[in-house]
Amino acid sequence: MSVDGRTSPDVVVIGGGPAGSTVSTLMAQQGVAVQLFERERFPRFHIGESLIPETYWVLKRLNMLPKMQQSHFVKKYSVQFVNAHGRNSAPFYFWDNKPHECSQTWQVVRSQFDQMMLDNAREHGVAVHEGVRVHDVVFEGDRAVGVKIKDEDGSFREVRAQVVVDASGQNGLIMNRLRLRVWDPMLNKGAIWTYWEGAYRDTGRDEGATLVIQTGNKNGWFWYIPLHSDILSVGVVAPFDYLFKGRNNYAQTYEEEVEGCPGVKERVANAKRVTGYFATKDYSYRSKQVAGDGWVLVGDAFGFLDPLYSSGVLLALKSGEMAADAVVEGLRTGDTSGAQLGKWGAGFNEGVDRMRRLVCEYYDGFSFGGMVRTYPHLQGTLTDILIGDLFTDRVDQVWGPLESLYPPGKTPVPRWDAGTPADQVPDKANELVLPEGRRP
Repeated sequence: MSVDGRTSPDVVVIGGGPAGSTVSTLMAQQGVAVQLFERERFPRFHIGESLIPETYWVLKRLNMLPKMQQSHFVKKYSVQFVNAHGRNSAPFYFWDNKPHECSQTWQVVRSQFDQMMLDNAREHGVAVHEGVRVHDVVFEGDRAVGVKIKDEDGSFREVRAQVVVDASGQNGLIMNRLRLRVWDPMLNKGAIWTYWEGAYRDTGRDEGATLVIQTGNKNGWFWYIPLHSDILSVGVVAPFDYLFKGRNNYAQTYEEEVEGCPGVKERVANAKRVTGYFATKDYSYRSKQVAGDGWVLVGDAFGFLDPLYSSGVLLALKSGEMAADAVVEGLRTGDTSGAQLGKWGAGFNEGVDRMRRLVCEYYDGFSFGGMVRTYPHLQGTLTDILIGDLFTDRVDQVWGPLESLYPPGKTPVPRWDAGTPADQVPDKANELVLPEGRRP
């Protein structure tokens, strides 16, 4: 079958980020004809630089491990927490908990990592089209049957397919069209960040550690991520209203937060800032459903979770993997219903809920050090969650002991689905503000 003289694929994928490249590659490996449309031309800037160990298993299926192992990305072996006074927790070493090569991961420059992933999709037979915007998803009744695209020359055309995979990121093409977005009731955060050269970095086994540094007023936290070429990514995350309302500009806000945070101030004291300031006004959200007849959502097009534990790329890769297997099975059996394409959704949501619970507990005063001192036998299980081992109920053994440490009157974190539909929340559009100066 052809449209405008072009062969129609089995599957169209919207977006070439980690979720889109993952789902595309895994389908192509199994003989599915895939066309991927990416509106930008790579490499392009993106935040979300720290990988966690459970990405290993999807990268292995993608045949990406040799490329990662040969890359210049900084190796990451642990995560460490720093309190508001600058005192460090004991590192959570991944290898000590799981002595396997999967316990070493990477700190990546996303423009380079995403380019590698998209090139890998091409190598596996995916027809990748960059600089092509998907204008809309074509529906016949309730079933998605293809997409309407706008080529670089400004012309429009339709591409028909049996399945449409939306990996369009936080733009959420299908999510917005069908009004499926639900905002998280607790995680209304924003971030401001920049890049430093010559900032303090640990040595040896700790050189590539991600640091989570509590702000001096305990109102938020900094990420501190060592990249290659002596660059450090350092950003502050805090409630949206606190960070963005009543402040003069991003630079002043960021500098005030650094000044009030001993754990960051000391580490960047002798460093030079090498980019402008970036800001993202992100709100955690998820879609009401993961799939419908002829369509499925992956990555940020399905949901976004607070970046506290660096779970973003893992959730993109894992949702892409799960969706790919469901689509391939559906194409083989002739079933591209929402039930088939989204059969992985419930299990995936359970995993996200586990990470979300730990995120919310941190913002509500949870102390990793206090938990480990009281329940030392659970340090390994806490580490399992931090490495992204989320899709097993084995890790649920931490919640009862964690709740035993609650002060009187405190109740467990409410579920995400108590959130607010997007159309009832004004002025919550995601916005990325790009700075002056060169990008890292």
